Amino acid sequence: MTLKISNDRPQPDKVLVDIVDYVLTYKVESDLAWKTAHYCFLDSIGCAFEALTYPACTKMLGPLLPGTTVPNGAKVPGTNYQLDPVQAAFDIGALVRWLDFNDTWLAAEWGHPSDNLGGILATADWLSRTAIANGAKPLKMKDVLEAMIMAHEVQGVLALENSFNKVGLDHVILVKIASTAVVGKLIGLTREELINAVSLAFVDGQSLRTYRHAPNTGSRKSWAAGDATARAVRLALLAQKGEMGYPSVLTAPVWGFYDVSFKGQEFKFQRPYGTYVMENILFKISFPAEFHSQTAVEAAMTLHKLLLEAGKSSDDIEHITIRTHEAAIRIIDKKGPLHNPADRDHCLQYMIAVPLIYGRLTAEDYEDAVAKDPRIDALREKMTCVEDLSFTKDYHDPQKRSIANGLTVKLKDGTTLQEVAVDYPIGHPRRRTEGIPKLIEKYKLNLTRVFAEKQQQEVLDATMDYDTFIAMNVNTLVDKMMK
Repeated sequence: MTLKISNDRPQPDKVLVDIVDYVLTYKVESDLAWKTAHYCFLDSIGCAFEALTYPACTKMLGPLLPGTTVPNGAKVPGTNYQLDPVQAAFDIGALVRWLDFNDTWLAAEWGHPSDNLGGILATADWLSRTAIANGAKPLKMKDVLEAMIMAHEVQGVLALENSFNKVGLDHVILVKIASTAVVGKLIGLTREELINAVSLAFVDGQSLRTYRHAPNTGSRKSWAAGDATARAVRLALLAQKGEMGYPSVLTAPVWGFYDVSFKGQEFKFQRPYGTYVMENILFKISFPAEFHSQTAVEAAMTLHKLLLEAGKSSDDIEHITIRTHEAAIRIIDKKGPLHNPADRDHCLQYMIAVPLIYGRLTAEDYEDAVAKDPRIDALREKMTCVEDLSFTKDYHDPQKRSIANGLTVKLKDGTTLQEVAVDYPIGHPRRRTEGIPKLIEKYKLNLTRVFAEKQQQEVLDATMDYDTFIAMNVNTLVDKMMK
């Protein structure tokens, strides 16, 4: 059989061109996007600092060959590492993502757009130190925020109508694509070079979701985004060296991404690229938990308080009905044994049981010391998930984008408590006024985990005021955050 495929070199796929032209030409004028990006940076780097308190994370960091230091290389905040920008991107990306506490985007596909900060900050810091060494001007933190806004937008708009998880691919493919685009701009790629770079991101073999789901859930889900944003830096640097691209990487018959990895379907788009995603990003503020569970955890905290007021405890519970949306059932409705922290923070029942028992949910609550409490698994066995079609509908509605969960508790004495339902988590745009002060509290707490009081104040002085922050040299700010 002969495949009749033309060998004429085609024009680049429109998807590639649209991403590149957006990144190279769009002017960010939304004050809301700029200010939200500032909060996003604070929250993301704070998540990185908290991750530094976990040996399972810190063992992943540093140079591939111990003792290696790169002159004018990128520094990794909270550590003493100075690395090439690819390795630094991995480290920063892994730190930001490790505890599942950074921002989230939910649509047909989900993900965490601040995962792109690994590649962005590492590249901007390396470029700044190199520029100073050559007598040129460094980048400003405003350049970092612009790259964050654009990376959020590329990742988020691609996610609106296109479900990669339904074809078995992990959402970190979108981190790689978005990071490649914005990092390529930072290093000065031409339009043709940047199209080449983004095509290389698509032509890569993509990560499977195996490590996010039973029975294989594991710690790779905590460093997969660091790997993706680091790969993006490498691909952008290869394109800068003149490496060719693949213009019909998506649409090529038989061998293109659509036919090989997307069941022959082309991407669909709900809206053009702008600043929509950053303006509407979802922050994880109160709980380090998979985002589809955030409102369920909040409801469980309320129920814990109600039980105490009634002189009851989790021991008095006979059954819990969880009214939820389809995505939560597909991703985090989990029965049976949970083998590690990564398994537990993707189990809806576990994330409800802990606050019902203890009145809290922290990153430490996923560790073995807490998980061995027999009351947790006993309570998990009493839970049933039921999809509410209206919850699923509102989850996908672009005017609502709710992440609703409702919990109904039946007690052993026959009493059924009134359902506690929460439509929007505190990190949702509809609760910004309530959420931002708590986000700042979270950031300040995370500084105390890494720095002595004097350095905490120096970092706060450099980061809390927006105008001071955006005018600061990238390398100057990173230096303030080093150990």
